[in-house]
Amino acid sequence: MKLLSCNWIKGFMIWQVFSLEQALQLHLKAYLLKLGLEFTKKWSIRRLLELIYKNTNSDEIRDTLANYAVELGSLEDAYITSRYVAREYCEEEARKLLQTVRGVMGIVGRSIDR
Repeated sequence: MKLLSCNWIKGFMIWQVFSLEQALQLHLKAYLLKLGLEFTKKWSIRRLLELIYKNTNSDEIRDTLANYAVELGSLEDAYITSRYVAREYCEEEARKLLQTVRGVMGIVGRSIDR
């Protein structure tokens, strides 16, 4: 995924970050379904990861919740700010969050697909 420069279209970066949040949320929900677990529509990324951890006892997922706490919070904020608050993200923020999403997806996949 190529990220666009903040100077390209003012305010467009929030939609890129919002899309990252949505992609990770759907990815986690797919793995919850694979585990046969139920969840509510309105759970946050961290809540979904906590549910996966409780049902897998994966040390990697536990560590992910701790190591990516700020990034996961920023992704969750993107969901809210895209609708209600004027918030701009720069290219470096979006790039870091893209790396986070890819990393978390890989960790969850490895933990459940074993």
